[in-house]
Amino acid sequence: MSRPRERILDNLESIYREAYERAKTAGDEKRMTDLDAAYQREQLLLEVLIDIRDALAAGRADTAPAPPAPDPLTALETIRRVTRLR
Repeated sequence: MSRPRERILDNLESIYREAYERAKTAGDEKRMTDLDAAYQREQLLLEVLIDIRDALAAGRADTAPAPPAPDPLTALETIRRVTRLR
């Protein structure tokens, strides 16, 4: 089961807010600016990744179940034959 979008984004915000508050307390304006930019970048990246995750999950729901995994002995035999070719 995947985590909900809001929980992921809330966790990201919490992490950056703590770091931002430490920088603010220390009076480190540059660090605050860097954290703000990093937060926005990470938030955008996470939203794209979550969208991809959701699209893949929706695609799986629309398709037939995956075929069964190959027989382990057959897989080992195939690996043995391939490695002999080298």
